[in-house]
Amino acid sequence: MTEHAVPPSVEGTEDHLTWLESSLLRYRYPLNIAIHAVLFTLSLLLAYLVRYDAGYPGQSGVAWFTEFFIPWLPFFVGLKLVIFRQLNLFRSGWQHASIRDVANILLAAWFFVLITYGMVVLFHHIPNWMGYEIRYIGGYFLAFAEKGHGVLVLDFFGTVFLVSTARLAYRIYREELRPISSEGIRRVLVVGAGNAAEAIIREIYRMRVERYRVVGMVDDNPTKRNLMFHGVPVLGTTEDIRTICEEKEVDEIIIAIPSATQKEKQRVIDLCSGTKLSFKMIPGVGDLIDGKVTVSQMRPVDINDLLGRQAVQLDTRAIGHFLHDRVVLITGAGGSIGSEMCRQIGRFTPARLVLVEQAETPLFEIENELRRSYPEIPLKGYICDIYDRTRVMAVWQAEQPDVVIHAAAHKHVPLMERNPAEAVKNNVLGTRNVADASCLHGVKEFVTISTDKAVNPSSVMGVSKRMVEIYTQALNGRPNCHTQFKAVRFGNVLGSAGSVVPIFEKQIARGGPVTVTDPKMTRYFMTIPEAAQLVLQAAATGAGGQIFLLDMGEPVRIVDLARQMITLSGFRPGEDIDIVFTGMRPGEKLFEELSTLGEDVEPTVHPKVVVWKSRPADWDQVQEAIADLSRLANSTDRDEIVATFQRYIPEYEPSVPAAAAAVKA
Repeated sequence: MTEHAVPPSVEGTEDHLTWLESSLLRYRYPLNIAIHAVLFTLSLLLAYLVRYDAGYPGQSGVAWFTEFFIPWLPFFVGLKLVIFRQLNLFRSGWQHASIRDVANILLAAWFFVLITYGMVVLFHHIPNWMGYEIRYIGGYFLAFAEKGHGVLVLDFFGTVFLVSTARLAYRIYREELRPISSEGIRRVLVVGAGNAAEAIIREIYRMRVERYRVVGMVDDNPTKRNLMFHGVPVLGTTEDIRTICEEKEVDEIIIAIPSATQKEKQRVIDLCSGTKLSFKMIPGVGDLIDGKVTVSQMRPVDINDLLGRQAVQLDTRAIGHFLHDRVVLITGAGGSIGSEMCRQIGRFTPARLVLVEQAETPLFEIENELRRSYPEIPLKGYICDIYDRTRVMAVWQAEQPDVVIHAAAHKHVPLMERNPAEAVKNNVLGTRNVADASCLHGVKEFVTISTDKAVNPSSVMGVSKRMVEIYTQALNGRPNCHTQFKAVRFGNVLGSAGSVVPIFEKQIARGGPVTVTDPKMTRYFMTIPEAAQLVLQAAATGAGGQIFLLDMGEPVRIVDLARQMITLSGFRPGEDIDIVFTGMRPGEKLFEELSTLGEDVEPTVHPKVVVWKSRPADWDQVQEAIADLSRLANSTDRDEIVATFQRYIPEYEPSVPAAAAAVKA
């Protein structure tokens, strides 16, 4: 009874269509017509039975059956079939019967009444000179008007009642007598009692097997208390969630508020902390209503929903001018940030994308992805260690890039504490190589990805990135170098390789414990796409020699992050999975400094991007620092490397002695 064929399997083996159901779907349109013809026949029969149950004037018994019912049946059924077909009522799905269907049935039945009465009036005024056949037909209509008085009205109500009841009965049968999923039934509480909640409950009832049983809804709007959707009541407010979940033995919570902010979602999760619940979010209600998504496409709430921010509003015109029809080269193209930069840049139709990456597998994967997503953009991938100056120069000479996005770097703080020479080689000297190559080969724009750890650095990684900022700033505006150098600082990105979120996910999957260094440890977070977009925004709107700071929002306590991730996974922090404090690691701070307010910053055209007002260092002193660090590229003497950094960057204060860094993971 549906307009479109249903796929043979929806979510599980119990959803496979039976032979009978498949046959019904295959011949659904003629079957629909046949069923309606029977209903129309029954409606007319009932109308005559009610109107002439004792016969009609001058006759007795059931003479009306042969004299009126049989002759008029083809007209009633035939005309109704035509009208219902024109209103597409044979194509509407019976399992989705709704008020709109009833309204269309009413409209179709009313059209039939109007047409029939119109023909009676027409034949009432038929002249005698018309043909015998027409006058004969007209006589039937006039006889019907005289002796069939009231039948048309009764048939109208009968048609509406029988057709609507048949459809609604089929829907009730499908919803109330569904088989139970082999996985059992999950008891669900819906947060929100608006259009989205109504849509999701309706979708749940339409599932071919019963997987969810909605026990109730909660909503903070007091006017919705005791409201009911599809038999599901509003049981209270969000403050009552924990009590309701215990009383109703809830297994899962569905957040049915498409417009909910991150703080509102976080509040719901916090209210459920200590319960063994799982959480899901629905797509936008517009998609649900349009039929673009189903309940099976609901996704679990993840930490990105709680920590992510509102979508970034970009100045696409400025970014398009910055990237369109230019050769763009990305270093570290296979990394978390680098690969996302590739995806974002592809939207602005560069003339060519050049991918530079030391690791072959990540390069292979991002190259294949980009070829699928942007087949029209020429693409070239290079295996290249940026510390290899000869190889870097060769790649730049071959490709002649216009824009370089420098995302390649060692970023793991404790690892760089134990391997400081590698931070020197890759972060400092590698950046010098790609920056020098950009000057030599006429690159117009050079953007390096920096970090909040470069602010008053306490780690080798942070100080190496500060040295990168100093070098590129000093290089900007040098004679015979027409490249504009810019640096963009931001904090942690959610889900990046080696970051805390995937580490916590693995620890939770193993059953714990989840390890946190310190109860007071806080960090700034943003999503990878947001970071990549704001980097492009900063690069497109700034001038050379600037260091941009991104608005990272509010800092997050890592222990709170751990608790929320455990709760989202359906476990209880401290009961099912423990949180263990391990102590701060080498190079770490309790909090990162990323000030976007004060006298040392100034705004840009974008509200989430500011410029740190810093003075470029003396070029000769920078050259001296690079020369000293070059001599230590393969040194195993951590003290000497640290001392060299401190000599040129006085604000660098190592958080742990060299000996401790060598032994502590």
